[in-house]
Amino acid sequence: MQGSYSRRKFLQAAAAGGAAVAMSASSYSRVVGANDRISIGVIGCGSRGVGAHMAGVHKHAESQNIEITAVCDPWRIRQEVASATAKKWYGREARKFSSYRGVLALKDIDAVMIASCDHQHTMHLKAAAEAGKDAYCEKPLAMRLDRLRDACDAVKKAKTVVQIGTQLRSLPSFTGCRELYKTGILGTVGRIEQCRNGERPYWYGYVKDVKAKDVDWKEFLMDRPMRPFDPVLYSGWYGYREFSDGSVPGLGSHFIDLVHYITGAKFPTSCVCLGGTFTWKDEHKFTCPDHIQALWVYPDGFMVSYSTNFGNGSGNSFKIFGDQGVLDMVNWTAPVLSAEGGGKRMGEIRGKKPVKDVPRPDHYLDWLGCLRTRKTPNASIDAGYQHAVACIMAMQSYDTGSRMIYDAEKREIRKG
Repeated sequence: MQGSYSRRKFLQAAAAGGAAVAMSASSYSRVVGANDRISIGVIGCGSRGVGAHMAGVHKHAESQNIEITAVCDPWRIRQEVASATAKKWYGREARKFSSYRGVLALKDIDAVMIASCDHQHTMHLKAAAEAGKDAYCEKPLAMRLDRLRDACDAVKKAKTVVQIGTQLRSLPSFTGCRELYKTGILGTVGRIEQCRNGERPYWYGYVKDVKAKDVDWKEFLMDRPMRPFDPVLYSGWYGYREFSDGSVPGLGSHFIDLVHYITGAKFPTSCVCLGGTFTWKDEHKFTCPDHIQALWVYPDGFMVSYSTNFGNGSGNSFKIFGDQGVLDMVNWTAPVLSAEGGGKRMGEIRGKKPVKDVPRPDHYLDWLGCLRTRKTPNASIDAGYQHAVACIMAMQSYDTGSRMIYDAEKREIRKG
């Protein structure tokens, strides 16, 4: 709509002059008037799209003057649930589509929230950028490096505001860990690790009885080869390598993003990864590994380890190891600093101390605020690119059995 175009141009011009930095949402609304409401479309209406994305922005709907006005999903049932939820919140149903193209064609849509399947993220984000829509895009950002580059380049060319769904970096606790890390209190950091385990793979919980007549099967497959409709493959896509790469990008992307956020690191130089299906062998024939371990080496001087054991839920951990102590973050909201294991015992750490929170807006509010100010969100497109590179390296190593190297200048991954 014209108001959307005018708002973006106005804010870009104001930002260039420094005015947008100090301008509050309320003061801006007096300048633009009735067109100040932000119209949002949702691409992907599963449990993540409705339960996290829609709910996440809706709690700020009044203060940020937003409305969810369009939804799309290949499964008609999910469209209807999302549209009815919007009606309950805003008094009118959101417009329904089976394809993202329908949402992006709407001129009155200012921004989209992408909660589609992993194999669709880059295509949807690239198309949103080319349509001039700001976006919130779920992680993992990409499964393929070429499509990752294309999507990120499109976002930068369009100068759209994009927030990646690695929301843990917006928790006050992890921002507190970031500030603590900057002090150097841990000494020389040599290893960062996370073990994220469970009794069974999470993809089993998504399998449902879906009827072929209710699904736009071709829209779901996108560029994947056509085959007869399969309700398990459709609803349990998290467990199939054709549509998802499993726990390293699915869960480990949060971990890798936090490694980057807390330490300031950007890209690993090398990665090795091994795994397989050792516990959950059944009629579903899921192809994502239920056990996996990835190791990355960073030029910053440390090694990073991520592992998943989906055969036993014990042994979870999340720690940064320095030669003066340990930062234990297994409890996401209450991390602890201790001198445990410090060999020199000459540092400043005494006993066990909770890490002080650093207050900040939640991830959705941060994005909504940036839609108005045109500032860079907390999980920028660059942050998304960085976590995706690390995850792609790991899965390429898993598939080839080779050590993978990343060349940051050429933006290439190769065997090394």
